Amino acid sequence: MKYNFDEIMDRKDNFSAKYDEAGSKFGRNDIIPLWIADMDLRTAQPIIDAMVGRANQGMFGYVSRPQRYFELVREWQLKRNNWDIDTKYMSHATGVMPMMCHIMREFLNEGDKVIVQPPVYSEFFTAVEDWGGELLYNPLKLVDGDYKMDFEDLEEKLKQGAKFLIVCNPHNPVGRVWTKEELTRLGKLCLEHNVMVISDEIHSDLILFGNKHIPMASISEEFARNTITCISATKTFNLAGLQVSTTIFPNLEMKAVYEDVLGRLDSKRNNAFSVVANMAAYAYGEEWLEQLIEYLEGNVEYINNFCKEHIPQIKPNKPDCTYLMWLDCKDLGLEGDELVNFFINEARLGLNDGRSFGIGGDGYMRLNVACSRKLLEKAMKQLKEAVLQLALV
Repeated sequence: MKYNFDEIMDRKDNFSAKYDEAGSKFGRNDIIPLWIADMDLRTAQPIIDAMVGRANQGMFGYVSRPQRYFELVREWQLKRNNWDIDTKYMSHATGVMPMMCHIMREFLNEGDKVIVQPPVYSEFFTAVEDWGGELLYNPLKLVDGDYKMDFEDLEEKLKQGAKFLIVCNPHNPVGRVWTKEELTRLGKLCLEHNVMVISDEIHSDLILFGNKHIPMASISEEFARNTITCISATKTFNLAGLQVSTTIFPNLEMKAVYEDVLGRLDSKRNNAFSVVANMAAYAYGEEWLEQLIEYLEGNVEYINNFCKEHIPQIKPNKPDCTYLMWLDCKDLGLEGDELVNFFINEARLGLNDGRSFGIGGDGYMRLNVACSRKLLEKAMKQLKEAVLQLALV
């Protein structure tokens, strides 16, 4: 089936957080919202058909989870990433961040340290601090326009003692797909210092430009026994509103503690639609995904070419993965709130403030390009005009 990603989707009656909450987020309603990491693109038809079929049954009682559910996750990982996972280590979650909060709640003691690598997804910070943990920052290094892990600084942070290290693999927002060599060095250091890795791999299916994702736990059996892996079809197939993900635990003891928490909170089941959508995505969604990746690559190239030709003051990255672009806006000469206000009130665009991602985010904005090309063209025209007006001031 040929998918039409150029179709402009009207999300005004879609109960979309990206659109409905833009007014309260940015202070005005006439912006183009390009912030929250979901797509303004229709999902794969087999997923829609599966949910319509489920709706037509007309009964929405408590949901069981068939064994085939996790087998499909295993088959997907084996085919896409050459990672063969024993399904007995898999567990359900309503999302990567709810899972991470449960992990922090159950396994973190007051004052325990957790290492993060900013600029990085800001919810990591709150997940740690809300449950009594202390953040240790191991900032990424920008070397010749490319982000690298700072292993020398990491060793110093590991020596301070930590319970967990959270690695964003692939990385949001800077768009790096970490190499096997980088992950191996990271994993060995964590083993040496008895620090468990939490690997957020929610963007791992959205790999661009021929790059290759390496699951952290796939590198060695030692790493598998020291890594909690978080994956989800929701980011891949634009299903975030169904709130479903899969966690792969390093041992059955940790999985049992986690599932006991789900039982006590009565949140151990899928909802009626997430179970069929997740299974349809992994069973029949690959054709759609391959076409999506090609379209996203085109959107990334469009943004890069447009900025190079018309707005050289803004320097986008070329991400290895995801539909999130990291815009270096420092040459605009605006600092802090000035930059954010410029995008909102002059360009009338709703992007994520780079500062929200922590150290190294000042002067940057995060742009979501998972939308029709026409919407991006309109957004970039507005940005170009705003920059031209800025030059006249």
